[in-house]
Amino acid sequence: MRANHPLSDPLGFARGGEGAITGTVVCAAAIAAGAGTVDTTAQLSVAIAGTVIVYWIAHLHAITIGSAMNQHHHPLAAVRHAFWEALPIAGASLVPLGILLIMRLFGASLIVGAWTALYATIALLAIYSYQAGARGGLGMRGRLASALVGALVGVLVVVLKLLLQH
Repeated sequence: MRANHPLSDPLGFARGGEGAITGTVVCAAAIAAGAGTVDTTAQLSVAIAGTVIVYWIAHLHAITIGSAMNQHHHPLAAVRHAFWEALPIAGASLVPLGILLIMRLFGASLIVGAWTALYATIALLAIYSYQAGARGGLGMRGRLASALVGALVGVLVVVLKLLLQH
């Protein structure tokens, strides 16, 4: 597999990581919004998957149109390009969704599973931000500050979603 092939970088970090971060934030928002409105882990899983798919399709369409218009790609080539660019949005949701399902498998309640998955999304955003700081040449203090900002983005999503529910 070539080093620049999309499968060699499934979350798109070599390309910037935007899709992984977007997918993680969307997943966190879907968990925070859905956990208080559904009765089962299966319902929450469907809500998360549905929300992520909607965002993935929207991103896929936006990249396709942008590629065709700005780079003069044939529409089929633009769709192929967009598919690989947008795939990290869907891929990033697998970790929190997997955690939710594993928690249920081990007998955790819906709320405990949802909160654990939310904590995982916050941790992922902190890790992504730490990596960005490292790749940007920041020292340890800068990397930790980046990680803190990433975690705060996750916390902000959760707080906003909770506030909108009440």
